[in-house]
Amino acid sequence: MNPEYSPQTIEEKWQQRWEQLGIYRANDLDKKKKFYSLVMFPYPSGDLHMGHMRVYTISDVISRHRRMLGYNVLNPMGWDAFGLPAENAAMSRGRHPQEWTQENIKYMRDEQLKKLGTSYDWQREVTTCNPDYYHWTQWLFLRFFKHNLVTRKEAPVNWCPECQTVLANEQVENGKCWRHGDIDVIQKQMSQWFLKITDYAERLLQDIDKLTGWPEHVKTMQRNWIGKSQGAELFFTVEGKPNARINVFTTRQDTVFGVTYLVLAPEHPLVLELTEPGQKKAVEAYIDSAKHKTELERMAAEKSKTGVPLGSFAINPFNGDQIPIWISDYVLASYGTGAVMGVPAHDERDFIFAKLFKLPIKEVVSPDGQVAPELKESYLEPGILVNSGMFNGLNNEIAKVKIIDWAKSNNCGSARIQYKIHDWLISRQRYWGCPIPLIHCAKCGIVPVPEEELPVVLPVEGISWARQGEIQRANGGEEPAEVSAALIKGSPLAKLSKWLDVKCFKCGHAAKRETDTMDTFIDSSWYFFRYADANNKKEPFAFDKVNYWMPVDQYVGGVEHAILHLLYARFFTKAFKDMGLVNCDEPFTNLLSQGMVTMFSPQSNRIEKMSKSRGNVVGTTSFFKEYGADSARLFSLFAAPPEQELEWSEDSAIGQYRFVGRLWRLAHTLKEQKLIALPANINFDTANLPPALVALLKLTHKTIKAVSQDLGADRYLFNTAIARCMELLNGLYKFIGDKTSRDGDKNTSGSENTVPVLENNGGKGMSVTVFDQMERQVLTFAYSNLLLLLAPMAPHVTEELWHNLGFTDSEGESIHVHNWPAYDEKLTIDDEIELVLQVNGKIVSKQIVPRGLEKSKAEALALADNRVQMKIDSRPVRKVIVVIDRLVNVVT
Repeated sequence: MNPEYSPQTIEEKWQQRWEQLGIYRANDLDKKKKFYSLVMFPYPSGDLHMGHMRVYTISDVISRHRRMLGYNVLNPMGWDAFGLPAENAAMSRGRHPQEWTQENIKYMRDEQLKKLGTSYDWQREVTTCNPDYYHWTQWLFLRFFKHNLVTRKEAPVNWCPECQTVLANEQVENGKCWRHGDIDVIQKQMSQWFLKITDYAERLLQDIDKLTGWPEHVKTMQRNWIGKSQGAELFFTVEGKPNARINVFTTRQDTVFGVTYLVLAPEHPLVLELTEPGQKKAVEAYIDSAKHKTELERMAAEKSKTGVPLGSFAINPFNGDQIPIWISDYVLASYGTGAVMGVPAHDERDFIFAKLFKLPIKEVVSPDGQVAPELKESYLEPGILVNSGMFNGLNNEIAKVKIIDWAKSNNCGSARIQYKIHDWLISRQRYWGCPIPLIHCAKCGIVPVPEEELPVVLPVEGISWARQGEIQRANGGEEPAEVSAALIKGSPLAKLSKWLDVKCFKCGHAAKRETDTMDTFIDSSWYFFRYADANNKKEPFAFDKVNYWMPVDQYVGGVEHAILHLLYARFFTKAFKDMGLVNCDEPFTNLLSQGMVTMFSPQSNRIEKMSKSRGNVVGTTSFFKEYGADSARLFSLFAAPPEQELEWSEDSAIGQYRFVGRLWRLAHTLKEQKLIALPANINFDTANLPPALVALLKLTHKTIKAVSQDLGADRYLFNTAIARCMELLNGLYKFIGDKTSRDGDKNTSGSENTVPVLENNGGKGMSVTVFDQMERQVLTFAYSNLLLLLAPMAPHVTEELWHNLGFTDSEGESIHVHNWPAYDEKLTIDDEIELVLQVNGKIVSKQIVPRGLEKSKAEALALADNRVQMKIDSRPVRKVIVVIDRLVNVVT
């Protein structure tokens, strides 16, 4: 055995051996208790840095630990491979995204994730851009279509003129496209495909309470995104236009008598009809400017308020007041009714708007039922109605109910529940995505592709991804016959007549395929179901297998996915259950959102999230080659609790390399000096053991208990688990060192039950330390359990040492399927405790005393303590408070 730790000689060997043994393959429908451990699958960008490795390490530790606890563990991996980033990256390199993506997947799988020592079941690998996956994405889409959960409608969207596609709000940065920082994003009305997630809004909201294993802040984010509001829809007529009616949703119907103006969204269908001729030019200019702002920008609280009056007036049905109608971009056509009532006395935004444009402010809710001479700010608290006709004097909460009743009786409103969440826009005008399995027929309209015709394969032939100059050079300066995606704005699918033109599946007449592709979030909304039966060619998953594995027991991923991905996955799961495809109605029982990895960025001179664009990444390959994957894993686990940010430190990472080196050197000593006494796991009679051995045994059992608790689902404190293992390693070194000191000057001789060990006695020559059989057995027990505890976190070195020290005699066995160590509760309890001594609640001294010391003896000990006596300083003692095994407080 090499005396020095060399990860380069062991890690790849064990990675290959584990794959050959197949120890990480999950068994469908096994009688063991199942544990489905899942990490959010990556986008195949081509290179994972150390910032990415943290999440995969955390999930892998959880999986390995559960496997050692005897669970049937499913720990799969796949690739979120469709989407705009892959298409743009491939295009910039003149590569087809299929070729680019597959190359990246191979490198990331074989050179990075496998080299990290992950325990994935690679036989279940899924890649969302492969037809064997998106066949079933399309099949599921048709199920949504059949159950009336798919709709096509006009909607305002964020449109990038350069990408020629719709962008999500999150893809718009300061009004610019996230991919093209010099291109203004505009608002555009387009016919788009949507999934009707709003049909599930109430269930998605109510069932958040079931998610007891999710972080509270993530649940709060989901509640806020769904955004349930209970209120009223009130109807305002328009002066001089008897056929026009403006519907307004409000949660403050108690303030309706304080309405002094109405505001419409610039996109509201009544805007142009209600615009007076003298205001037409100003209104049209304002509408045009609003098109260049995203919804997020328009809703920003800190944004300065703008608006233009239409010149027309609405009539308040409650008091007959004529009130001006305005447009402003802070009102969104996609939320509520696209119109709001302005109540400046009781809304901060309305107050600012009214002050800016010199509109009236009318108080209708007062804290004491008295009208204030002038409001300096809006009043938002509960109160009594004033200036509200027949409702004066009512508590405003009671008035809300009565005002709805009056509105309903007088045909000017009704109660309504509103959600902030919108239907999910899934259309993308790009190539690299899952084709939507629908056709357009002039006679039959929209026709779904029959199941037997699936998958609708995304065409690869006939599309060039070369740059323009390369295309022309390759064709003697002439444009080629094939479609060049690099030259097309939007999706090249619309240009591929062989793919585009089909016969209608109903009538047989000419039809065309849908050329939009699906949002990549569709792929990630069901991939965890596919893992349960990844190689099924007849259906997306078998009913018995998916219900054996689902729901996922532990999901790990970044908090940046707390809203969209997790909400969409929950929506899909509930819809699947309603369709009879699965039994569960929530996909993820427990959720761990790990903190990001940060590092100093030379570009900004700040500590920022590790990112290639910021120039602050650490590559995995070079670090693994020099220090080993185990060192990287241990650092990512040890430097901070999983939910917190972790700042990368090369010195700290190398510190873990040194820790593994100490673990290795101790193993070398134990083996070379023949201090291993097998079997490793035996019962000890502590009554007949010397104190030093009892202390080592207790330290071992305490460590097993502590690490077991730290790796439990209610904690996942990997950093303290590693710290406990370091303490046990220190304890082993201390035991051997103390033994050497005790025996160093003795002239001892061996016997059949002792092992003499030569030690360098501090320059005084060689001394002999003798370890008897019991000492060797306790050493063996402690070290073997240390390896078991570290196995999930440092899989390579623990496997190597487990075999090297003879804890298994079979090449076909692995430490990673060994039983997790058990502890004896009695040996985790110290016979002595530290008793805290206080005077008037302040600590003045501490004493080591026997556990369970009687109250009277604890009191006497405290009063006799020198420091306590000095603090009392001859003052009379009024009482003494004793908390057994914790503290004594002397009160003067």
